[in-house]
Order: sequence, then structure tokens, then C-alpha cells
Amino acid sequence: MIDIKHYKIRYGNAPLRVARGHFATNHSHINYYIDITYQKTRLSEAKDSAYQLVSHFINDTPVDTILCLDGTAVLGACVAEELTKTGFHTINQHQTIYVLEPEYNANSQIIFRDNIKPMIQGKTVLVLMASVTTGFTAKRSIEAIDYYGGRVAGVAAIYRAVDEVAGYPVRSIYSIDDIPDYESYDYKECPYCKAGQKIDALVNSFGYSAL
Repeated sequence: MIDIKHYKIRYGNAPLRVARGHFATNHSHINYYIDITYQKTRLSEAKDSAYQLVSHFINDTPVDTILCLDGTAVLGACVAEELTKTGFHTINQHQTIYVLEPEYNANSQIIFRDNIKPMIQGKTVLVLMASVTTGFTAKRSIEAIDYYGGRVAGVAAIYRAVDEVAGYPVRSIYSIDDIPDYESYDYKECPYCKAGQKIDALVNSFGYSAL
């Protein structure tokens, strides 16, 4: 087990849980693991996180669909409810917000089936993620939305290490300003690997596997 602690920065009732060490993702090596498990699975924290997150939005952009990556469907439903309460407008016929999770093909590309396409095509889509660190996954999602004829409203996350992806702003509750020594490295340039420090855990959107 890695040592996950509640970070000193706290917004509402959704603390940032982090562990410091040497971690490997699919795209990079990082020195902090950001644990978003409870914001994604515990309803009380998801509601509180949604409230905090929506306060960072500007409500002159319609949101018709929320594309939930990283297992953020519970959080996405809470964000949709919060957006509705705070007066964000939508062009959907029934004045509601669709909440979708992506499907991936064998090449790890996002695809939308024919029954899902109407929720993307011609709609303004918000990309929701647990965290945005390198921006690689968010960019891939933006490309898929563009391909299927949607318009990107922006990117939202619990934590972000970058301010924008592909020209779109990233809104978040926590940012790299809250963890100023957060670092992300290409695995070939990782100073921990060069110093012979073993990887503490493999991490992805589902969580971590200690080594």
C-alpha cells in the first residue's frame, strides 16, 4: 500500500488525497499520485465536487452533453444537475443534459454508436476528467468530439496540471498551484529512473497497483 494522505488544501467537503513517490502512467512518470476515488464514487463528495467545479464555469456557453472520462459518470451526473440549477442553457430539445461515457475501439480510439451520435453531433460537449496532467487523453477526446460533429465547451477536472488543452481552457477545483512541486516526465527522461529509484505503483484512471 502507498501512503495516501489528505492534502492540506481543501475545498468544501472534498479534500485532495495524494501520495508522493515514483509512479508510472500510460503516458509519463509522475511524482504524485492524485487519488480521486471518493469524488468519483461517494455521492456526497461527488455532489460537493460538482458544486465547487461549476463555480469555475462561465455560463455564457451552453452545455448539452457531458462526456465522462476516467470513470467520472457519478460526478458527471452531479455536474449536470448543478449546471441545470445554476441556469446554464442548452439547445437540447428537452432542455436537459446528456451524460455519456466513452467507448473505445481496439486502437484505443473513442467511438460513438449510431444511437449515441445524436447526443454529440451538433451539440456542445463538456469533457469531464478526474485529472488532466499531460493533456494527452483530453486532446484525444476533443479530436473525437470534433470528428463526430460536436462542439467542445471545454475541459473540466478535479485536478489539473495544465491550463489548456488544444486551445480549450481546463477548469478544475485543484491545480498545480496547490501542489507546486508536482512533476511529470517522459519515461526516458525520468530522474527517478535515472537515479535507480524503483516505481512505487502503476497508476491509471481506475487507481493504483503497488509494486
